[in-house]
Amino acid sequence: MVDMKKQSTITIWEGCDATISEAIEQFGDRWSAYSTASKRYPIARLVEELIDPAVTAYAKKIPTRYQGHIPGAGTGVAFSSIMKLVGFPAMISLQRQLLRAFVLTHDQQSKKDRCFIATLETLIELVMACKRKKPSSEDVGGLNNQRLKGFCRFCGNQAELASFATGEGQRDPDEHLRLSNLYCTTHRPKTHDGSWNPAYRPAKRAVAQFDLELARLSRQCAIRAKPQAKSGDELVDSYFFQYMLSLTVQVADEAELRNIARLMVDTRFSDRKKQIVVLQKLGFNQSEIARRLQIERQAVSKALRSTPDCFQLPSA
Repeated sequence: MVDMKKQSTITIWEGCDATISEAIEQFGDRWSAYSTASKRYPIARLVEELIDPAVTAYAKKIPTRYQGHIPGAGTGVAFSSIMKLVGFPAMISLQRQLLRAFVLTHDQQSKKDRCFIATLETLIELVMACKRKKPSSEDVGGLNNQRLKGFCRFCGNQAELASFATGEGQRDPDEHLRLSNLYCTTHRPKTHDGSWNPAYRPAKRAVAQFDLELARLSRQCAIRAKPQAKSGDELVDSYFFQYMLSLTVQVADEAELRNIARLMVDTRFSDRKKQIVVLQKLGFNQSEIARRLQIERQAVSKALRSTPDCFQLPSA
């Protein structure tokens, strides 16, 4: 269980050490101008200023055998230094390996152990939030004098302008003033001949659903050990839990997560269908599923037929 208190997008786990949680609250209050892309306000510098002293203070309070499960603790190397040395994806992977090792070797579910696990999980959440953090206002010089957005608003492809700037887009240089800074070629509002793009309007109408599915996928991908989608429905949460276990995608694979969310929306893979797929995986037949969900059996059959193979759950 997590406590989303006073944070922008940084989750503080319930039971986290007070020294760490207070430092992260201060971090969340000050991090608006910081990002991984900013040279003036590099986010690692804020980690060094606020988080390193808190981690050092916390490490002094815990048993020596616990210190080896916090990157840098007890070695004289700062938490931020390791983060800068290995990079954000590798840091997240390292933290998860250390947490798993602690659970397997030391965890006795005592109050102190639960606090330690919550603190480790919170530090993982911090690094993931730093990785996701985008620049707040500074411009990235380049084409059209626009800050490059990176991903298309509706999927995991690069926006046209970002793709062109990084050399991935093969296009006449004279056309760069007409490239979109928000959308990829598939989802731009109008084609380059000026006609409306038929793919844009459906994606625009479903943008809230796209954001919802992406948030659920990201939360579940970040913490795979238990249902974390927070959909408000136990069966839907169970679907995301089991679906992510069948994939090798990681939190760092943002493009793939965005494309999965796009496909869920485009194929109308609704929460009702997710419920049906989960119940089928649990061994319910179509009649039993219909009674459980209080719908017609024909609706169950139709939902299963229209569910893409990629969203079916693998057999036990």
